[in-house]
Amino acid sequence: MSNVEPDEQEEKPLDPAMENVRRKMVRLQLVSAGIMGVLLMAVLVTIGYKLTRSSAPAAAPVTAGGLAIPSDEPLKAMANLPAGFVIDNTSLSGAQILFTGRLADGKRKALVFDIAVGRIVADIDIAGN
Repeated sequence: MSNVEPDEQEEKPLDPAMENVRRKMVRLQLVSAGIMGVLLMAVLVTIGYKLTRSSAPAAAPVTAGGLAIPSDEPLKAMANLPAGFVIDNTSLSGAQILFTGRLADGKRKALVFDIAVGRIVADIDIAGN
């Protein structure tokens, strides 16, 4: 049959020090596999949660600069500028709009309209060039 001697076919028992090392390695391998299994389950649960989570409600207001803006319709506001005011330039910062222009008599003026408050919050006369 085979030319292998009977002594080589049977495994010889390990000495006690090597047997302890082997047991520790098997235990370490089992603990590592258990931790990896738990972490894999956590990743799968997280992916499942992200896939099944519903999006934010459509009517939830969005806040911008302390101003709640409804998502289903535009925000409406009315800026009451002085009669005869001609707008030269506008600028937006957060919830405030700066209107620069001239009155009917030619005076230059800057008006700051706050959307959150709904009124002119600053009336600035501009002198000079």
